[in-house]
Amino acid sequence: MKKLESTLLNMVLVLTSVAVIMGGILALVNHLTEGPIAEQKATALADGIKTVMCVSDLTVASTDTVKQTDAKGKELTYIVYNVCDAKGEDLGAAVESTTGGFGGDLKVLVGFDTEGSILGYTLLEHAETPGLGAKADNWFQKGQKGDIIGKTPAEPLTVSKDGGQVDAITASTITSRAFLLAVNNAYNAYVGALNTDAETGASKQVKN
Repeated sequence: MKKLESTLLNMVLVLTSVAVIMGGILALVNHLTEGPIAEQKATALADGIKTVMCVSDLTVASTDTVKQTDAKGKELTYIVYNVCDAKGEDLGAAVESTTGGFGGDLKVLVGFDTEGSILGYTLLEHAETPGLGAKADNWFQKGQKGDIIGKTPAEPLTVSKDGGQVDAITASTITSRAFLLAVNNAYNAYVGALNTDAETGASKQVKN
């Protein structure tokens, strides 16, 4: 077999061929894993809703998409899952809220009862430092140092360093502020979903 000449044209052709083949392989892998990943996320969300609402037998009666404008004029989107128990009684809602943490986006799912009190929360996604910011998963749970369970964020929750009532994660004040902002925003979105005319900053609500 004749050896391919080492010319610039040949090298470009070889590199292009390799790039096309690798692109095809990556596209195939992405296609094969897309379904299982989506299913895994859906399962994690369903389990998360049960966790934050503190009820295992529940139904998501409806889903609202609430858009709000923050202090910097940026439009943010929140997903509100309105929840009922097995008898159809309103339990409140679980709200997805995302803010920027120390290492990247911090996505929180917060459960509220019908009065707006926090029932529970879970972190859906985060990129915080292991052992520090990542402690947000447990730090603010019931009985822990930064316990927010049972509180109603009608008056925004803030860390004690800022004159608030919540102890920040040790050496992770930025993450703590981002987490509490996500919780406060989730509360505003919940109130906004109940009444778009409420003074929550809600600019638009889309019913699904």
